[in-house]
Amino acid sequence: MPILWLEEVDRNDLPIVGGKAANLGELIRIGLPVPDGFVVDAKSFKDFIERVGLKEKIYPILNSLDVEKTDELNKASEKIREMIERSEMPKEIEIEIREAYRKLGNVYVAVRSSATAEDLPEASFAGQQETYLNVFGEDEVVEKVKKCWASLFTPRAIYYRVQHNFKHENVSIAVVVQKMINSEKSGVMFTSHPVTGEKKCLIEAVFGLGEAIVSGSVTPDTYVYDRMKRKIEEVKVGEKKFMLTRKDGKTVKVDLGSEKVNQRVLSDEEILKLVELGEVIEEHYGKPQDVEWAVENGQIYIVQSRPVTTIKEEKKEVEEVEGKVLLKGLGASPGIAFGRVKVVFGLNDLSKVENGDILVTTMTTPDMVPAMKRASAIVTDEGGMTCHAAIVSRELGVPAVVGTKNATKVLKDGVVVTVDGSRGIIYSGKVEEKEEERFEIYPQIVTATEVKVNLSVPDAAEKVAKETNADGVGLFRIEHMILGLDKHPMKFIKDGEVEKYIELLYREMKKVVKAFYPKPVWIRTLDAPTDEFRTMIGGEEEPIEPNPMLGYRGIRRDLIEVEHLKAQFRAVKKLVDEGFTNIGLMIPLVISADEVRKAKDVAREVGLDLGKIKFGIMVETPAAALIIEDLIEEGIDFVSIGSNDLTQYTLAVDRNNQLIAHLYDERHPAVMKLIERVIKICKEKKVETSICGQAGSYPDVVAKLVEMGIDSVSANPDAVRKIREVVAKVEKKLILEKVRGFR
Repeated sequence: MPILWLEEVDRNDLPIVGGKAANLGELIRIGLPVPDGFVVDAKSFKDFIERVGLKEKIYPILNSLDVEKTDELNKASEKIREMIERSEMPKEIEIEIREAYRKLGNVYVAVRSSATAEDLPEASFAGQQETYLNVFGEDEVVEKVKKCWASLFTPRAIYYRVQHNFKHENVSIAVVVQKMINSEKSGVMFTSHPVTGEKKCLIEAVFGLGEAIVSGSVTPDTYVYDRMKRKIEEVKVGEKKFMLTRKDGKTVKVDLGSEKVNQRVLSDEEILKLVELGEVIEEHYGKPQDVEWAVENGQIYIVQSRPVTTIKEEKKEVEEVEGKVLLKGLGASPGIAFGRVKVVFGLNDLSKVENGDILVTTMTTPDMVPAMKRASAIVTDEGGMTCHAAIVSRELGVPAVVGTKNATKVLKDGVVVTVDGSRGIIYSGKVEEKEEERFEIYPQIVTATEVKVNLSVPDAAEKVAKETNADGVGLFRIEHMILGLDKHPMKFIKDGEVEKYIELLYREMKKVVKAFYPKPVWIRTLDAPTDEFRTMIGGEEEPIEPNPMLGYRGIRRDLIEVEHLKAQFRAVKKLVDEGFTNIGLMIPLVISADEVRKAKDVAREVGLDLGKIKFGIMVETPAAALIIEDLIEEGIDFVSIGSNDLTQYTLAVDRNNQLIAHLYDERHPAVMKLIERVIKICKEKKVETSICGQAGSYPDVVAKLVEMGIDSVSANPDAVRKIREVVAKVEKKLILEKVRGFR
């Protein structure tokens, strides 16, 4: 019997139904929503080529083939596939396919190849062969089954088998015929990060059929869900110019209107549902999965799952890159490489790609794999994290930047460039590396509550990042580096040297942002009292205040001296433009929603894209704590509780006054109640919370904050390890209490 129904098969049937069919059968058996279908087994293909006399013709061609010669490989592939497609299928196999299709309901189906070698769980490059969508009618189904058989001999599949020592004669192919979901939305989900293996679910989504993602023809939405913290960590809305859908029985390309091009595809609820399904699948297989999904009439369907084979235990990071930025895109495969550009527009151009070249193309195709293997890096105009170029590059361990939009126009043949596949940047010229210092790194304790570090001195960033292994910088105080300049910030501006000042800020900020990349760095805008500026050149104009701690400082000053605020925002913009995606920007000493609104207006005025960074506020006044709902309404991503100032303002105690120092207590019930209020409301509104004051370095206070549900704690460098131990202990206690509560 050449036909088996998907609900009848599982992983034990893999040799006869292939990886794709076996996985679908497994998913059906554990109760997941999988469209109905059947599989034409692998024996049918073997029977076919023997009975029509192709066995004696195909394998001699393959066994004498030099797969490194691209033209020769393409010609051999084309010849073999043509022979298969022109041969007549044995009648008994054809009759059973027709009967099964009628039983399925004469509906639109997807016809997919399911190979018995390439789709094995331990093999990479799963899904080597073809998929045909919106197939309707018995004749079409029979024809597409034959085309799937022929796709066992695509250039990519032939090349892969040779490279992995699979004998062509031992490989067969099954074909899955499955009810077609006419997707309103679709995409791909990695249940864990496809490079690092972190418990972060990465989802890419488009409107319509998912082929647009795999082909790389559109840039999809990207959603990152942190499975440890149980929250959506990142949302990037892609530019989806069109979608693929079924119309009059055919797959057609439909341009999206101006509103829908940049419209978010998935709601938070849909993301959470996908994550739930993904976790069930990962738990079943015992390893991270690459899952294809589709939505029709509000119902999510799982249409494929395969193991993730691209997780790397280690990756080399380059310390310094010399050369101007030429292009930016999405860092799809980590690593850094340099070489000469070779722009490829079609298969005829592949032969010019030599070992060590940078392959630049609109989007890679399966036939380009041999050339991709020769390249030292890949750059494409289109695509996302799950496009062909991204997946194959990660498999090969080759750095890749996708979705640059115009790499094929900007980069010229023969030009030497450096490709940073981690940050998604292409530089002019060659990479230079600094020799790394060695530090003692303690074993990392994994906690759901992040433990970050406070930092003031940019030159210490690299050392602090390596020694503490902190989860990022919860407070980067820029006033310390500003106070170290040769003159007052406003003196730079009045002397017409604003560009010089911006460059100075940018360089120092970059030291920190780069040292911790891709971990978050929250940069606080200037917050220093007037008396600290008085000794600088130009500082003689500083006002004399009876109590500078309560005076002309923080965002209140920057909204008056707005040119200085613009300079700070422009320095941050330079980092964003350079490709850094780990930046948070927060404004200090907030007491009104109007301050938040005005600060955001200034940021937009200088061209700082707030969609590319996180924008937050310091909560260090009782006013901010008591009107936190109003501040959230202005659109903030996070709050950082400055316990030092919050304590002095709540208790009316000047923290610099030694006469009343004994009254200064960050553990005071009034202070803790304000903090608890902020955390509670922010959790309800899905705004991230952190603390960056001295209290973040006190174990007993941190224990209470974790119980309150704070998202992160930022401690001094010398306290990070101890605080992480405290956090882990409290989290374990909370889990045990929860478990006992269920008994």
